[in-house]
Formats: sequence, structure tokens, C-alpha cells
Amino acid sequence: MENSENQSIKVGLLEEEARKRKERLANLKKSLENKNEPKNNEDSVEKPLPKPRFKSYIPEDEGLKAELIPTPQPGDIVAEVEDQLKAGETVFTVQELDLNTLAPRKPDWDLKRDIEKRMTKLERRTQRAIAELIRDRLKGEQNIDLAMAVNEGARANAQIDNDEE
Repeated sequence: MENSENQSIKVGLLEEEARKRKERLANLKKSLENKNEPKNNEDSVEKPLPKPRFKSYIPEDEGLKAELIPTPQPGDIVAEVEDQLKAGETVFTVQELDLNTLAPRKPDWDLKRDIEKRMTKLERRTQRAIAELIRDRLKGEQNIDLAMAVNEGARANAQIDNDEE
């Protein structure tokens, strides 16, 4: 009994959705038809056409000459050049120049700058490797006390940690 009720509810929902879809399609068709129909001049107000603007063309018609854009005139270049020449007349004395700023940089300054991070990493790894070699040597020797070897390893680790910071 429940299955037949569920099926009838589902069928009712599907029929309702199909009806709504048909209405939407009909409305879409009507709107497309209205767009394709020629408009009456009485119903719609037409926008005026844009007026032409003439930059390089001089029209012959007197009515269009009003839309002519005037040609721009160059500014006074002579005054600007004189100002720049006056600004360039300042005299620098040797006493004002700092010779340290004129000295060229060393040819490898950029290499040192770029490699600095890598070198710090390599130095840390080198310190760790040296500490491991010391530990291995201490382990290999039978005469040394175990406590002394542990203390030596702890000191090497502490130094490595301090170097990393």
C-alpha cells in the first residue's frame, strides 16, 4: 500500500515539474518572438545617433564643422629648455664628493651575498660531522671511560646547537 502511495506522490511531483518546465519554455518562446518582431515607432523611443567628432578630417558641411576638435598647440619649449639648462649649471666641487661611494665594489660581492645562506648550512653540517668523528674515535678507544665519552658528545652537541642559533 505504501509503495503505491509513494509512486503516486512521485508521479504527481514529476507531472508538476513537467508542467512548470512547459510554461517556462512557452514564456521563453514568446519573449524570443517579441524580440524578433519589428517595433512600432510609437511604442519605443529611439536613441539619437552619436555625433561624429573630427580630429584630422575637416568636413565640408558647415553643420559638421561645429564638431571639429581644435588641433592642440605646442607649449613654450624655449622656456622649459632654459630652466633645464639653468638647473644643470650647478658646479660640484671635489670636496663634496665622497671617494668611498665612487670606489667600485669587489668583483665577487654578489657571489658572497648569494652563497651566504648555503655556507652557513654547510658550516653547521661540517660541525656535526666533526662531532660524529670524535664520537666514533672515542667509541673505538677502549681506554677511555664511558662517562667521559658521553660528556664529550654532549659538549659537541651543545656547541652545534649554539652554532645553529
